[in-house]
Amino acid sequence: MELQRQNLKTTSPLSLGRFHISEDYGFLLPNPLKELPDHYRPWMEIANKLPELIESHQLRAQVSKMPLLNCQFLKGYRERRLAHLVLSFITMGYVWQEGEAQPAEVLPRNLALPFVEVSRDLGLPPILVHADFVLTNWTTRNSERNLDTIFSFPGGESLRGFVLVTVLVEKAAVPGIKALVQAVNAMLQPSQDSLLQALQGLRLSIQDITRTLGQMHDNVDPDIFYAVIRIFLSGWKDNPAMPVGLIYEGVSTEPLKYSGGSAAQSTVLHAFDEFLGIRHSKESGNFLLNMRDYMPPSHKAFIEAIQSAPSLRDHVLSSGNGPLLTAYNQCVQALAELRSYHITMVTKYLITSAAKAKGRKLSHLPGPPQALEDRGTGGTSVLIFLKIVRNKTLEAILPQSG
Repeated sequence: MELQRQNLKTTSPLSLGRFHISEDYGFLLPNPLKELPDHYRPWMEIANKLPELIESHQLRAQVSKMPLLNCQFLKGYRERRLAHLVLSFITMGYVWQEGEAQPAEVLPRNLALPFVEVSRDLGLPPILVHADFVLTNWTTRNSERNLDTIFSFPGGESLRGFVLVTVLVEKAAVPGIKALVQAVNAMLQPSQDSLLQALQGLRLSIQDITRTLGQMHDNVDPDIFYAVIRIFLSGWKDNPAMPVGLIYEGVSTEPLKYSGGSAAQSTVLHAFDEFLGIRHSKESGNFLLNMRDYMPPSHKAFIEAIQSAPSLRDHVLSSGNGPLLTAYNQCVQALAELRSYHITMVTKYLITSAAKAKGRKLSHLPGPPQALEDRGTGGTSVLIFLKIVRNKTLEAILPQSG
């Protein structure tokens, strides 16, 4: 009986609704809230003025005057997500106001206590994550086509462009996520026609993601990204600028360590990797696995559901179906090309900008972070990591017979 029950669990149809994933917006939070109840006005007043407060070095002083508010007046999931977004932005600004030379070592209790409380409620860590910076930080102005951010850091239009292009990347992934669900269900039925159609849809979506990512070039200045924006996404784990971590006052007497915001916290590629059966090397695989703890728990559960679904690779191999094998390989190839494109972006925005920034300071801000020079904000040696991940993707291509 136990065995049958386990089998039932892995063969029930997959649906997006079960994992709080939107049919229209995918992993993005649909129409995020922009206002909290009046009780939380002290948070909102600071969050709405973050760029000015950081640039004038006034943020830490403002936070010290902030009342300690608890989270009992937050009603429902969407208000908690907005509270996490607000507190994570204030936290990053507070820690990095003076740049990497003088990061804050202690997060004051009036910020730390509510941030940890709302984080526990949501199952997220108390640091800025992709689910805040991108998934909850977008809004439409006047029309569906006119996007804007809700909160910002220094970096002006480049910061806005960086967030919103990433929002569009998440949106471009929606047909791929739906195709993935269709494909899993087509293996359970089974229907080879439906599976083939789903794989073709997945490939088109991955190619669309790559095209959308290209909008970074027109919307994000590499020098501003490197010298101004990046530090506010940096965490306190695997970061030489904060080797011991951060003390959350009133929460823990020992410093806590959390990775910074990273594209590796987006559920999209994790889901595609699991579905296509991509096997990462131990070190990069461990990092990616850790990043799942920085996702909303329902999104992490979606990846695990794909993991426990029938294996697409095994299905394709045992089917002896040529068009299916070709369609599978085209998906893997498209994913490898997306990763190659990401490598060229990182080279432009990180490696080339780092070389240019040496010995040059941009504006009145603290200057580019040296400690993270060749590292992603998540703390990895970024180019090495991305190349290993891309190469492992290519290894998944199946030999064509005949």
